[in-house]
Amino acid sequence: MSQQVIESDGSINGRPYTSVWDDLAEVEFSQGYLQAGPYKTRYLHAGSDDKPLLLLLHGVTGHAEAYARNLAAHAEHFNVYAIDFIGHGYSAKPEHPLEIKHYVDQVLAVIEALGYDKAYLSGESLGGWTAARLAQLHPDKVERVVLNTMGGTMANPKVMERLYTLSMEAAKDPSWERVKARLEWLMADPTMVTPDLIRTRQRIFQQPDWPMACEMNMALQDLETRKRNMLSDDDLREIQAPAMVLWTTKDPSGPVDEGARIADLIPNGHLQVMENCGHWPQYEDTETFNKLHLDFLLGKAEA
Repeated sequence: MSQQVIESDGSINGRPYTSVWDDLAEVEFSQGYLQAGPYKTRYLHAGSDDKPLLLLLHGVTGHAEAYARNLAAHAEHFNVYAIDFIGHGYSAKPEHPLEIKHYVDQVLAVIEALGYDKAYLSGESLGGWTAARLAQLHPDKVERVVLNTMGGTMANPKVMERLYTLSMEAAKDPSWERVKARLEWLMADPTMVTPDLIRTRQRIFQQPDWPMACEMNMALQDLETRKRNMLSDDDLREIQAPAMVLWTTKDPSGPVDEGARIADLIPNGHLQVMENCGHWPQYEDTETFNKLHLDFLLGKAEA
């Protein structure tokens, strides 16, 4: 685990201090809740309803703040909602194991609740898995899709066990060090895990129902459950929407080769690789991510 040295100027290990509020300081945004079907869904929103809808979908045990650094750039072109999945953040927490169909149902309900027929989807890890399945099963609901270090095509027992252990340890004992360790798993450079980011997630993990919720959202780390939810090669071939598969050179969940394989299987897919990032490239190298992301979503970099 990395040691953080806070300097007199507030920098940490030589990196300027950042916070979620620093990221959002000049962003016209709102936080709120909407009723999406049976699910109370919490969101961060920027943009206006005269623009196309863009939904940003986080990874397992994550939350909408995963996209705090991306709202401003995307709100210029889209009506942007970063949501908390059910069983995550401050959204509803069903007391049953959560599988991909449940997340897909929530996203479809969000699209409907916001008054749109379809949306642009961008998902990281679990969010990418959900976005890919939704694009496969409901092609009429998806304009374009970004699959960012997506899950759902691999079942590596060591990765699954590590993720389950770190997550459940932090759920049962949401101490500073355990939450910090869970966040450091995401980053190529663990010093990017600032005290502000730790506290943002610790506050979520301290909810009384979080141990139950975490057990439910960890269902996909069970091998048999995961297998019945995985995306087969044929599933990927059925995705018709233009798709950008974004992978990183230091992703802890799988190699760039897996991203290339996925992109080759999707008929209108292509691969983009970001250097020196882990599982949160949208946060770790925001400028590069926003450029690649917007070029694709706006059709400037065709699949």
